Amino acid sequence: MEKYKFIIIDDSALDCYIAEKMIRYTGKCEDVHCFLGATEALEFIKTSAVSADDPLTIIILDVLMPIMSGFVFVEEFEKLPENIKDRYRIIALTSSMNKNDIDKICSYDTVNDIMDKPITAETLSPLLF
Repeated sequence: MEKYKFIIIDDSALDCYIAEKMIRYTGKCEDVHCFLGATEALEFIKTSAVSADDPLTIIILDVLMPIMSGFVFVEEFEKLPENIKDRYRIIALTSSMNKNDIDKICSYDTVNDIMDKPITAETLSPLLF
């Protein structure tokens, strides 16, 4: 079974905890990093060495966050070099967003999917290719 690395970006420590538990439950997890802020997560991505041999990293991104929203994170992520972006997949995480927000986050090239909070193993597993 193919395993993935995960980055969880959510301003709620409880939601990060739940997401990590559900990700580990899928059995497809090699490693998980949790960030309560998108700025720190983006810096982690920029400074992490990536190679074509590394497993793909799935980013679980809360869209509505203070300081740096999921929208701003994706805009900054899309400025990264292709060889870095190719090693990541973004799944946007929503709670009760309006249709305009959902359409906007889905319009980014690097956002691969969207799912509702709270994360469950049943909703996450089908998104892991």
